[in-house]
Parts: sequence; structure tokens; C-alpha cells
Amino acid sequence: MKKLLDEFKAFIMRGNVMDLAVAVIIGGAFQSIITSLCDDLISPLLGMFGGANFDAYSIKILGATFSYGKFLTAVINFIIMAAVIFLLVKVVNKVMSLGKKEEEEPEPTEKECPYCYSPIHIKATRCPHCTGEIKE
Repeated sequence: MKKLLDEFKAFIMRGNVMDLAVAVIIGGAFQSIITSLCDDLISPLLGMFGGANFDAYSIKILGATFSYGKFLTAVINFIIMAAVIFLLVKVVNKVMSLGKKEEEEPEPTEKECPYCYSPIHIKATRCPHCTGEIKE
């Protein structure tokens, strides 16, 4: 039993599991912010311009009520959330790239033999493969 608990402790303390746990918690908190943005700010704006509240749309068939308006609202909220998250990630990536310096490409250490097209050292004067003389 102790061995099982030690293995479980090692599993939980791995970096990936802890990172995932933090991501899920932060994602849940962020989801409530995005839901509030959609429900409290963007949906009323759409209602002002569209003049309709999709939540009220429904149809009755054989006594069953199908609230397709709520589905439309959920689809619109998903598209809005995806767009907001996309823009947020784009901004974060832009901010993160500001501090990075472009890596210079290292100088080549090899060149190609003009006779046999084998890779040779940059300072070589003869090709080790075909023994051709390399002129600078």
C-alpha cells in the first residue's frame, strides 16, 4: 500500500500533471469571464441591433418544445468566445515576441564539391571523396 501511495505521489508531483491542474483551474475562471462578456455585454448589443432575443425562439411539435433559440445563442456565444480567445492568444504571442532577439544563422561549416556534389569542410582545398581540387 505504501508503494502505491509513493507512486501516486510521484505521479501527482510531475510537472505535467501540476501544469494541467493549474490550466484547468485558470481555464474555469477564464470561462466565467468570457461567459459574462458574452451574456452581459455582447448579447445585449446584438439584441439592440438585431432586435431579437434568440432565447425566446422555440417550436412545439406533438407536445414537445424545441428551444432552438437557446441553441443558436450557445452557438453565437461559442463563436464569440473563440474569437476573443484567438485575439487574446494573438496579443500574448505578440507581447512575448517583443523581448526575443532574432537568432543569427550560424556560418556554414560545409560546402559542396563542384565535381561530385558531396559535402566537404569549408576550408578544404581537395575533396576527400573524388580528390578534385577545389578552387576558391
